Amino acid sequence: MAILADERTRIIVQGITGREAATFTAESLAYGARIVAGVTPGKGGQEVHGVPVYDTVAAALADHPAEATVISVPAPLLKDAALEAIENGLQLVVIVTERIPRRDIAEVLELARERGSRVIGPNSLGVISPGKTRVGMCGGSADAVRRAYTPGPVGVMSRSGGMTTEIASLLTHAGLGQSTCVSVGGDPIVGSTFLELLPLYEADPETRAVVIFGEPGSTMEEALAAHLAAYGSRLPIIAFIAGRFADRMPGVRFGHAAAIVEGGRGSPAAKIAALRQAGVRVADHLRDLPSLVQEAIG
Repeated sequence: MAILADERTRIIVQGITGREAATFTAESLAYGARIVAGVTPGKGGQEVHGVPVYDTVAAALADHPAEATVISVPAPLLKDAALEAIENGLQLVVIVTERIPRRDIAEVLELARERGSRVIGPNSLGVISPGKTRVGMCGGSADAVRRAYTPGPVGVMSRSGGMTTEIASLLTHAGLGQSTCVSVGGDPIVGSTFLELLPLYEADPETRAVVIFGEPGSTMEEALAAHLAAYGSRLPIIAFIAGRFADRMPGVRFGHAAAIVEGGRGSPAAKIAALRQAGVRVADHLRDLPSLVQEAIG
């Protein structure tokens, strides 16, 4: 099985006529994703790789019912695009756009909670259920996705989009397939954290372990650790925390907007300590992840 999206999931792409969106639309179609329509205001009536383009989400859904959207629009336009998607009932909203003003994304997430929509991102490469579908642009070209990702029992959650694929590839080459891989997003405020996604994996009978990739900044990993310490999980969790050198180099800036360490909060050392205390297997090196997964699932 998969979480969030599978081969039945119908997808629209907002901003489909942009260069980035047009590229990942073509590659997602080649991978087998069911992209049924695109939306770009003022471009209705066009086609992108055979996908019909509409001026509004409502018009697109009237002709092509869908459950998910991928949004790739300039940051100033993101709030309106996301609110339009949620107001029209789309259940899964993947936001590729990065560096969204915090007030804008807060408004988007408030409406999503009210309407029962699941937001992934901002600053996310999306969701991929290997062999089933891709919602977004994880892995690049269809051929590269097929090489890196294979179906199997390991869930992956990563704050880095690129490392989502790197970890999947490590697992694949060790003979360990993946159930669903989620690039949660690198902005300071994201729609779905590790802790919020964990119950979805726990409810999936075919997921037998979860790998997480963390970074400096935010308290996403600590929140997960606190939950695990209190309640545990049926799934073994294996983690790698990047940026350990940040503990020795205060003031260093990182690429992701969320990679900000405030005092001891959000530091790699604090994350590692909290996770280990909660029973999470934390890899010292990225290359150790497959062997730790194999030990966990037998």
